[in-house]
Amino acid sequence: MIPKREAATRNGQTYFVTSNTAGRKPFFRHGRWAELSITTLYGYRPERFLIHGFVLMPDHFHILITPRESLERSVQCIKGGFSFKAKREFSWDGDIWIAGFSDHRIRDGADFAVHQQYIKRNPVKARIAQQENEYPFGSASGRFELDACPPGLKPEFMASANGAAEAAPFQSNLVKRVSK
Repeated sequence: MIPKREAATRNGQTYFVTSNTAGRKPFFRHGRWAELSITTLYGYRPERFLIHGFVLMPDHFHILITPRESLERSVQCIKGGFSFKAKREFSWDGDIWIAGFSDHRIRDGADFAVHQQYIKRNPVKARIAQQENEYPFGSASGRFELDACPPGLKPEFMASANGAAEAAPFQSNLVKRVSK
């Protein structure tokens, strides 16, 4: 029996979310597919959700997200929005995603740090990159603007001496295109 998901509507919580492609097909090993997926992801930010970290692996994604609406609606935007665009741009006629997703509500700063580190290390662990910042389709690359960690979750290593958050990574051309 699958446990019932707790309500995630406008509760200000942050979540670690994972979803796989249908049949674990490696759609995102192709740069055009990966870039379209990331463009779609950032197209909903910041109106629908905040992004604190992500990695788009060849056959799945992980994201640290704070929904502005429900978690389910946020994931629907990410997956459904991409599916719609991929079917139009690539003339894809099959399924792209499995139904559903898995999530973990982030409890505190330490939990946030653990999941952020997991996202950064995932391409290295999967042996598709030798270093975290080499993989172009994740937030560890430094190519993408991220939203600050929610105040109640800020790990100590992310705070400066005066308690302010570190500066956000530089904004990539991809993010600039999305925000126009």
